[in-house]
Amino acid sequence: MSQCKTKYFGELEYDGPAAVEFREGLPGFEKETQFLLIERPDLRPLVFMQSLATPGLCFMTLPVFTVATDYRLEIAEPDRSALDLPAKPVIGRDVACLVIANLREDGTVTVNLLAPLVVDLKTRRAVQSILSGSGYSHEYEVPAGPVEAAELPVGA
Repeated sequence: MSQCKTKYFGELEYDGPAAVEFREGLPGFEKETQFLLIERPDLRPLVFMQSLATPGLCFMTLPVFTVATDYRLEIAEPDRSALDLPAKPVIGRDVACLVIANLREDGTVTVNLLAPLVVDLKTRRAVQSILSGSGYSHEYEVPAGPVEAAELPVGA
């Protein structure tokens, strides 16, 4: 078992293959390549994406279908090739698709539908795929009210 020090969850033990790898990092965080996806039943459907290198770096994410049930994943060819995915990967079967959440000062929550986090469920390699020209927003406002939990087959 490996260990991960975190600012928000203390020290966590995890199975090494449970880590998700972003070979190119994330835009603005290019040196951050290894993350652990953390699900807590009491905070579902939130999925925390904790850096393995930086204890204070943790992104709040949501499975895309919890906020946009009609979301259509289109992956740019370089990203699809980097993960060695089929031409039309299926969310939940081939990939997990998470969107980074942001809590505004006024209490509203927005998510980035324009640049989803796509995780290959077999290899656990991932990319943040920027869908230019897709019509999706990087500040999609999550409607107020309960958000249904969705099964995410990549949790730690």
